[in-house]
Amino acid sequence: MRKRTFPHLLLSALICLTAHQGGLFASEGNNDGLTMEEVFILNDSVALDEVVVTAEHTAREVAPVQQMQGKQLERLAVHSVADALRYYSGIQIKDYGGIGGLKTVNVRSMGSQHVGIFFDGVQLGNAQNGTIDLGRYSLDNMESIALYNGQKSSILQSAKDYASASAVYMRTRKPSFLSTRRNNWNIGLKAGSFDTYNPSLLWEHRIDSTTSSSISAEWLTTSGRYPFTLQKRDGYDTTMVRRNGDVDALRMEAALFGHSTRTDWRAKAYFYNSERGYPGAVVRESPGQLSHQDRQWDTNAFVQGSLRYDASSHYTLQTLAKYAYDYLHYLSDPRLDVSTMYIDNHFRQQEAYVSATHLFTLTPWISLSAATDLQYNTLDADLTDFVFPSRLTALASAATSVDWQRFRFLGSMLFTHVDESTRLQSAQRGTFNRLTPTLIASWKPFEQTEWNLRALYKKIFRMPTLNDLYYTFIGNVNLKPEYTTQYNLGTTYALKPTEGILRRLEIQTDVYYNTVKDKIIAMPTSNQFRWTMINLGYVEIKGIDVALQTDWMTEFVGHALRLTYTFQQAKDMTDPQSPWYGGQIPYIPWNSGSVVYSGDWNKWAWNVSFIYTGERYESVANITENHSQPWYTTDLSLSRTFGIRSFALRSTLEVNNLFNQQYEVVQCYPMPGINGRIKLNLII
Repeated sequence: MRKRTFPHLLLSALICLTAHQGGLFASEGNNDGLTMEEVFILNDSVALDEVVVTAEHTAREVAPVQQMQGKQLERLAVHSVADALRYYSGIQIKDYGGIGGLKTVNVRSMGSQHVGIFFDGVQLGNAQNGTIDLGRYSLDNMESIALYNGQKSSILQSAKDYASASAVYMRTRKPSFLSTRRNNWNIGLKAGSFDTYNPSLLWEHRIDSTTSSSISAEWLTTSGRYPFTLQKRDGYDTTMVRRNGDVDALRMEAALFGHSTRTDWRAKAYFYNSERGYPGAVVRESPGQLSHQDRQWDTNAFVQGSLRYDASSHYTLQTLAKYAYDYLHYLSDPRLDVSTMYIDNHFRQQEAYVSATHLFTLTPWISLSAATDLQYNTLDADLTDFVFPSRLTALASAATSVDWQRFRFLGSMLFTHVDESTRLQSAQRGTFNRLTPTLIASWKPFEQTEWNLRALYKKIFRMPTLNDLYYTFIGNVNLKPEYTTQYNLGTTYALKPTEGILRRLEIQTDVYYNTVKDKIIAMPTSNQFRWTMINLGYVEIKGIDVALQTDWMTEFVGHALRLTYTFQQAKDMTDPQSPWYGGQIPYIPWNSGSVVYSGDWNKWAWNVSFIYTGERYESVANITENHSQPWYTTDLSLSRTFGIRSFALRSTLEVNNLFNQQYEVVQCYPMPGINGRIKLNLII
């Protein structure tokens, strides 16, 4: 009997599922109108004369922005927010291998700590190390993901929104209902390679005409065991299996939404609990001899709320509030892994945050805003001689927006005050105060043409993390912040013909120059087991980002194409005496890009995506031994939706890394080869 591989079995299952014909077809819309799922639960007797499709044009934004909406995200063959961000220009994702590996995002080579991550309008925090693992955030309930270089183009935002060099905004789905419905259900099941199972549930309930609720839950389990091919230093290949990459994670969210003539508000509670193994690095000289057994347990919980009140046509108030609790337990046992030291650490973080923003619309073309934020962080740990630090951060911003004829201007000034204290008086850092400006402008040369020119200048910084300052034997309380300066010149063009097959065309091109000063790096001391953090680094970054999106229609088939390309030259200019002075910084490719093509016909939808990362170096030493070859992946997805009486069933087949490319995003952390997944969603 012929052996059946996993992709063959998935394809057979999909063919069986799609044998049944039925349902009715509707075009896609955004989340403010009818979604495909909602159209399918209509009775067959209902006729739809017209479906209006609307979308926000990113070409109209003053600051550089890239965005993907729910349907685009749904079609990508990806597991998490980090996977989706790979398709944005100017992005580098550090992926430490497998589903359980840490995934962080770096925008335009300035470092992951300079990226603000916002979840439903409120920033996710990690005062301990400044890093947010985006691999933990699912796309199941995600409405949109937007990446802004600099900051958002709106001045109705909290002071925290101004406080990052770039920002990722994740917006979860807001319930929408057909005229007489009170409940929406979406029951999902994903199963795939590496013993991966991922059931999920979404329940949306309309309480009354102004209030609705949403409850979302998801469980993910996987062994994380996948084969990969490793080339040893002496030249021959060997096949190994990635181990200790298992994950067992539970995510739960509950939200309330309300609106009236002048008020819009939402409240959310979030809970995440996981146990995972960290697979560790694979050493080429002795493959198979290391058995990584590092384990990590995480519990993350927060409650947050936002309120927008339009008091009049001249004044709007926005308030935000949040409380978060994070627990981390990390275990590394040399009895299980002889290559490591014994570590059994427990960390607990708490964060309280409030914000108020006032928007004053003086005339139809000029607005002013003022925002004040307060944030308080504490960190507890069971480390030897730990000082138990706390940090109070106060931010105040003033901004203006001018929109006069074809000219737009945004200017802002951010004041930051940081006060830190510790149980040990001699270890206290004290207070810190800084002012940082931002200037953004755009000009539309011609009234009838959607062509815009834009420019951005921003100076910002990031505070040293509590680990940088206070980690036992390593922290340095005299650290200065890392400063970044950004310059950006760009152009956007948008075309939306009323006739012909082309429905939309948007092109964005940006040229930028960034610097990072006083970069915080770790340096060894006289004892190799004790390092210390110092300000030493200086990096200069020059680059070009290009993004193109287009939609067109042929006969009864809809098409969409998204192209991105990035060229970056990121030089380490720290030490003129170093032999590596002026070299490309680690893991930053000179060339990278992506192509995403999607289409739909009748009840079918498909997606083909391609990612390319060019050559780069894995160390500050740009030598042959550290040179890394280009890598690429190709992913496919195919889905079919069935309308069956009062519910809809959507089945999706995904094949990732179609050509079984063997590659590493981070040195010695091999990525999976070809793998597949099937998804079933029952929408009621």
